[in-house]
Amino acid sequence: MVFKPQKSYGPWIGLLAGIIIFGFVFWGINYSLGPEDQILKILLLLPAVVFAFVGAYLVFGAFNTRYVIEDERLHLHWGIFHKTVAWSEFSEVIQIKGEATLFPFLSASWPGYIAGLYTMQGFGPVRIFGSKWEDGFVYMKTSRGFFGVTPGDDRFIQTIAEKTGLEIQEINMDEVPKHVKGTSLKNDNVFSMYYKMNVIALGMLALYIAIFYPGSSAPPFIILLLVIALALFFFTVSNAGRLVQFSAIGGYATLLMGVAVTGAFLIMSFATISLQL
Repeated sequence: MVFKPQKSYGPWIGLLAGIIIFGFVFWGINYSLGPEDQILKILLLLPAVVFAFVGAYLVFGAFNTRYVIEDERLHLHWGIFHKTVAWSEFSEVIQIKGEATLFPFLSASWPGYIAGLYTMQGFGPVRIFGSKWEDGFVYMKTSRGFFGVTPGDDRFIQTIAEKTGLEIQEINMDEVPKHVKGTSLKNDNVFSMYYKMNVIALGMLALYIAIFYPGSSAPPFIILLLVIALALFFFTVSNAGRLVQFSAIGGYATLLMGVAVTGAFLIMSFATISLQL
């Protein structure tokens, strides 16, 4: 039996966002740097190509996620990742209800999609591949690791119970004490505030350049500033999310660094373009 994650627009959101973001990055680097900047162009294009391949693989994984139940084992598929767990290797199966507090480790997520290794606060590690995890997921503890899936069919967990002979436990995250499940990133007011500051700073820079750069005689490196600011945004936000579970101050400082650098780019853009108008 083949089960798919809950239906969502996550794969299509990732595909569209990837095309727009990486399309702009590659265009911006080529537009900003001429033949005399060939070395710098190569140094910027190389990591861009690497991250584009990573992004493409994540999107491929989003479209390719499935859970296959066979007579003797469970197969988990994500991209080219393939994990097989025999029924005798299961120790616990838990139906998580509601939103768990997940901190990223080696992972990626966006609306309607999640994949990778996380720490579920109060419970332990989980390697989760699915879609709408905020509504809950199936948490499977095995001798081969701890896995999380988001099947779109209730028959999945019923079949798991039959195959493993285990009683399905249920945990409602709304009933778990806060000191156990912790505070998620989106409920961390300080983290949310600094995150929004990053979004506002990047938005202001993009809007200012979009309005005032066309028609001015400002140098093309202004576009490169926006490319770097965009890359910095994803770098700081993703790493702050990983760091904050070990050091809240470190995570906040990482976000503040992003705001400071993007703010400096905005000032540079304003000073350069305003002189050319």
